[in-house]
Parts: sequence; C-alpha cells; structure tokens
Amino acid sequence: MKKVYSMVSFLLLLVLASCSSVSVVSDYDRVFDFSRFQTYRWPIAGEGIRQGDLLVQNPLVYKRVQSAVDRELQQKGFHRSSSESADFILHVHAGVKQVKSYQPHYGVAFPLRGGWYRPWWGAYGGFTSVSYYEEGTLVVDIIDAGTKDMVWRGMAKRIVRQYGSPEAMQKDIDDAVRRVLAEFPPLRQ
Repeated sequence: MKKVYSMVSFLLLLVLASCSSVSVVSDYDRVFDFSRFQTYRWPIAGEGIRQGDLLVQNPLVYKRVQSAVDRELQQKGFHRSSSESADFILHVHAGVKQVKSYQPHYGVAFPLRGGWYRPWWGAYGGFTSVSYYEEGTLVVDIIDAGTKDMVWRGMAKRIVRQYGSPEAMQKDIDDAVRRVLAEFPPLRQ
C-alpha cells in the first residue's frame, strides 16, 4: 500500500498547492513542419515502455493523464485515431526523484564581555540546514508516425504532494498537461 501511495505521489508532484508553481520546458525539431499533423494515436501495447515509469506502474494515473492530453489536443483541433495511419504518436512518461535542498543561516551572537574592554557582539559563521523533497516530472513526447523520430518534447516539473481526493489529483494533472501542451505545436519563426 505504501508503494501505491509513493507512486501516486509522483502525480502529486505535478500539482502542488496554488502557491507552488509548475516548471515547464519544451524542445522541438526546428526544421520539422508541424502543420501537416492532424491525427494522433496512443502507443500500441508494449510500444515505448520505459523501465521504472510510474505511469506504467499505475494505470489509473496513466488514464487520468491520457484523458487530459486527449482533451487538450482535441481543443487544438487534433483528432484521435486508433489506426496506424495517424500522423503522430504520443508517449507520456513520469518519474519522481528525491531532491536535497540546502538552506544557509547567518547571524550574530549575543553580546560578550571583554574584561576591562567594552562589550562586543560576537559573530558566528552560521549553519546550513538540509531538507529533502520529492520532485515529479511529467514528459510528453510527440513522435512522427512515419519516421518514428521524436519531433517535440514537453516536460512539467513540480514538487510532489499528497491528495485528499481523486478530483484534486485530476485537477492538478489537467493543469500540468495544459501548461505542457500550451507550447505545442511550436510557432514557426
């Protein structure tokens, strides 16, 4: 049960409280013509599976991500296809890693007496506290179905949190997917 919670917490990563932010980055093939993309499909069973992928280990979360991606792409005018003739293939991956954070603390000490001399403030060099947190990453890859080359990748990173309900998790997943796919297709320059 504990393993299930840690896998689900990856998703939590994608969606923190409103005070936390999602970091999004994308990259793409600069010479590829994205205007020819109209239809997409999801991988066929076993296609593009990565060892240790949290979405493979948790099919319920995978379905949540898949439905969010479908919604976003359909709003952009793309059509889902179940056939091999789709223009592009979607691959989504997720993972969680533990991150170490260092926080330095500085200050001065209490006043000291110097015998016959006037009191003075003693200084100290401070200390550093170390904390750990989990950071989750959601990756969306767009693969050209004809050449099987990756032509676009978007990633969202966020601190992982625990959810009280499936609805809260879905809301955060939707937000992360929306932010990632906001950069797809890339604008021509």
